[in-house]
Amino acid sequence: MEKQINPEKAPFSELIRLIERLRGRDGCPWDRKQTPQSLAVYLIEEAYELVEAIQSGNPDAVREELGDVVFILFFIAALYQERDHFDILETILANTRKMRNRHPHVFGDASVNSVEDVRRNWNRIKAAEKKDRGDDSLLDSVPKNLPALMRAYRISERAARTGFDWDDLAGVLNKAEEEWQELKVELAKDAETFNPQDVALEFGDVLFTLTNVARFAGIHPETALSAATRKFENRFGYMERMSAGMGKSFESLDYDDMHALWEKAKERSDRKF
Repeated sequence: MEKQINPEKAPFSELIRLIERLRGRDGCPWDRKQTPQSLAVYLIEEAYELVEAIQSGNPDAVREELGDVVFILFFIAALYQERDHFDILETILANTRKMRNRHPHVFGDASVNSVEDVRRNWNRIKAAEKKDRGDDSLLDSVPKNLPALMRAYRISERAARTGFDWDDLAGVLNKAEEEWQELKVELAKDAETFNPQDVALEFGDVLFTLTNVARFAGIHPETALSAATRKFENRFGYMERMSAGMGKSFESLDYDDMHALWEKAKERSDRKF
């Protein structure tokens, strides 16, 4: 029989008691009125703050934000426990069993020779679990509320597992170029034939295809875009500081001055990284 977790000895028992106190009759009015739906919003916010902390490379920030995510997760579990649906211990035990089942090369007799072997086993086991749940499509497991770029990546990844994919990076690059040309055609139309909905559709096709370029290149588009945005923010902030040092507001600079500062910002960031 699988060993059970004793909540009195578990390291998170104090957190469980804290949430019970907050939700109790003499607890906090704000905490008492929370629902799984309301906390889901906070969970998304805290998860993004955790991701930002991880990307910052600051372990102290990661520790703090990770604690906030854990608190929200335990809080949500407590709400379901109040309704006699399940508790956090059941969740942990169920996930432990699932992870053991998905790692037969560690906890069973299966053998693997590469990371790709592990991935194939994982996908095969997940497919069997999905079939047991009665999901209609391979894509049903991709959450519909994921950020659009992240969901596009996951959708294309799931579809590719069936063999519905390009043969190589060159193929998907050609498709990206084709979609880009179709977007340019829509953008070049005159005022009478220009249709914003058609432009949006073609623009979306470009983005979706580029997520596949990222997948073939072995990078995640969400991470890449986040890094590019941070790089722009750093360069733009440098431009603002430089213009302030010149005694001018950035908005008052003409295009040539802005461009000159941008080149200096690029040189600075290139030297830094």
